[in-house]
Amino acid sequence: MENKRALITGAAKGIGRQIAISMAKAGYDIAVNYRSDEKAAMEVCRIAQESGVEAFPVYADMAVLADIRAMYDQVFERFGAVDVLVNNAGISSEVYFLDATEEMFDHMTAVDWKGVYFSSQIAAKRMIEQQIHGVIINIASNQVDGCWPRATIYGPTKAAVAKFTKNAAMELSLKGIRMVAVAPGYTDVGWEPGDIRLEAAARLPLKRFATTEEIAQAVIYLASDAADYITGTMLTIDGGATLPVVAANDFV
Repeated sequence: MENKRALITGAAKGIGRQIAISMAKAGYDIAVNYRSDEKAAMEVCRIAQESGVEAFPVYADMAVLADIRAMYDQVFERFGAVDVLVNNAGISSEVYFLDATEEMFDHMTAVDWKGVYFSSQIAAKRMIEQQIHGVIINIASNQVDGCWPRATIYGPTKAAVAKFTKNAAMELSLKGIRMVAVAPGYTDVGWEPGDIRLEAAARLPLKRFATTEEIAQAVIYLASDAADYITGTMLTIDGGATLPVVAANDFV
């Protein structure tokens, strides 16, 4: 039986890296998209190949449609098709609303929203042509529901991804394609001890951050036949970060 084929964008580092490695362990052949760190992407491929699957790096700046199209040309030439697309690539630059510039707005919106949109469109068209009942998984954020400072660009782009997931899932369901979203909260991507961000863990209901493996395992489940009746929804994985109404109301 042939392996299913997956493309993971932004897979050289962080959550995307772990998704790629975990999908390889689960038996997927993988295409590892990167933008700036080819060496890291090649290392992900090396680790993936230890699981006996095919893996190769593929460059694309997800803000640039021409790059996205060229990436898919390479993936389709190598794999023939894609069964699972994970739109993970994103940037989360923080800036106060009054300090934001048009350049910041355009760049973050292009990577986090435009890239997801057109990557999904290209993958879905190919799935339909080849009658593949594929799965598209969009990595959003718990900022879809919660509000943090310096996120007036990032938060709305992730909200757009969440809404897009619902609308596109409704259309693609007619073609046998599922689309879902995963919304991580604070996730330990290898921050050094002493990093100020680590102080937030104690304020979360579950008192810790997610691991990249926990996010990856959710993606693998949603891509699997076990989740075949799940589409057009978003799974939030944030340790309950968005639950408290008043963070100082400590009832435990």
